[in-house]
Amino acid sequence: MWDNHWMLNKFASGLFTIVVLAAVFTISPSVLNLPVFALKKVNVTSVSRVDEEFKYITREQINDLIRSEVTGSFFTVDLDAISNAFKKLSWVRTVSVRRHWPSSLEVKLEEHVALARWGNSALVNIYGEVFNAMTDKRLPEFSGPEESSHEVSQRYAVFRKLLQPLHQNITHVYFSPRHAWRVHIDSGTVLELGREQVETRLGLYVSVHNHIASQFKKQVAYVDLR
Repeated sequence: MWDNHWMLNKFASGLFTIVVLAAVFTISPSVLNLPVFALKKVNVTSVSRVDEEFKYITREQINDLIRSEVTGSFFTVDLDAISNAFKKLSWVRTVSVRRHWPSSLEVKLEEHVALARWGNSALVNIYGEVFNAMTDKRLPEFSGPEESSHEVSQRYAVFRKLLQPLHQNITHVYFSPRHAWRVHIDSGTVLELGREQVETRLGLYVSVHNHIASQFKKQVAYVDLR
C-alpha cells in the first residue's frame, strides 16, 4: 500500500477527516453551528439498482419532509429524527441516513414492492411484510390470520409456479384460522386444498385439468382436492 500514491492520498484524506471530526465534536455547540458547517444539500436516492426513480414516493413528499425535519448544521443535525420521519411515509420500507463531508446528507430509501392485497385495506410486500398504503395496481388478494403473511406469501409463490403449465393466475389465496388453504384462479375455479399435502393436491389438479375440462366441456367452478 505504501508504494501506491493513490492509496496513500486516500488514506491520508480519510485520516484527516477523522481527526477533524474528532476535534470538532470536542468543541462547544456554538462553534458546531457556525455558518461554515451549514448543510447545503440533501441527496435522496433509491437503493434499487433497477429503478433509480421512486414509483410511489413523490418528490413533493421528500421536499416537504426535508424542509420540516432537516435542522441544524452538518454536525448537529439529528439523523435518527430524519430517518424516523422518512419511515412514516407509507411506501418506505427502509431508510439509511448519513453525513457526507463537508456539507451534505445522503438519504437512501427502499420502497415497498407490493405483492398482494392483505385483507380489506393493507398490502403485503415481496418479503411477506404487511404495510398500509394505497395503490391502483391490480394485485391478488391474500386472506389469513394477522401473523401468517410470510407463510401465505411463500405458499403463493409455490402455488403460482405449480399453475404455470396451465397459464392460470391466482386471484385470491385464503388461509383459514384452522390452517386450511383455498385458492381462487382467474378462470373462475375455486380450489379447496385443505391442510395437508397441499402442493401435491394442487399438482394433481394441474395434471388432470385438461382431462376434466374436456369431460365437462365448460369451466369447473369448484374443485375439492381434500
